[in-house]
Amino acid sequence: MIDANAERLYARPRTPVGDIWRRFVRNRLALAGLAIVLLLCVAALAAPIIAPADPARQVLDDKRTKPGSDYLLGADEFGRDILSRVIYGSRVALIVAFLAVGSATILGGAIGLISGFVGGWVDEVLMRLMDILLAFPYLLLAIAIISALGPGVFKTTIAVAIWAIPNFARVVRGQVLTLKERDYVLAARALGARTPRLLLVHITPNTIAPVIVFASLYMANAILLEAALSFLGLGVQPPQASWGLMVASGRDFLRIAPHVATIPGLAIMFAVLGFNLLGDGLRDAIDPRLRNRM
Repeated sequence: MIDANAERLYARPRTPVGDIWRRFVRNRLALAGLAIVLLLCVAALAAPIIAPADPARQVLDDKRTKPGSDYLLGADEFGRDILSRVIYGSRVALIVAFLAVGSATILGGAIGLISGFVGGWVDEVLMRLMDILLAFPYLLLAIAIISALGPGVFKTTIAVAIWAIPNFARVVRGQVLTLKERDYVLAARALGARTPRLLLVHITPNTIAPVIVFASLYMANAILLEAALSFLGLGVQPPQASWGLMVASGRDFLRIAPHVATIPGLAIMFAVLGFNLLGDGLRDAIDPRLRNRM
């Protein structure tokens, strides 16, 4: 029989990523969030295969049909299959969320990295510009950008990205201000490491974990903002399927056909819930201060 100490001695060494994954899988809510997000991604990628009908095909004789055998989730006011439109609407939501948050992460991260590391008047100028953007209510800022650029998926993505950039810049700047005073950064500087090496090797890798957590949580906000803009008629335009647009078109039939608006509303709710649970799980798994609770 192998001694327990010997097992631990010859056990495969743990890696930081492996430790994070082990803590993550212990969190059932985080796994539920991951399952929801993966389901949305599969639905968006395989929409032409799994959608039961063309999302733009109208059958006026079947308008406002209730959920049943012919239409699993019912039909809307034009007789279009709601299930198909919800599936295709996931494409719009995820495209806007991933592209907008990805762009905001890169641009906002670069601004925060430069601002926090350089300091001085550069920090003051960049942060005051970010404060100007943060001074606007997020929906009004998005509406102003859309009004200037015009509606559409790509324009909506730009509006959501501009809204998110200041928040990512502030998060990264806060991390950099802490990291640049750490002993290993000071030692590297004393050994002659230049600024690009300090940023790329010693500082940027240590900001990735909190930025990933923040980005996963911000996906939910991006989906909500895209739905709000489409609901107001400023985002995705018909006949393209969008959850916010579907809620807007179905609000006039809440008394006689509540499923037309409530089903896409539930899709928005589950998408936001999934990304929030995933982000909370990543935060709990990555943050060393919370490890004793896992």
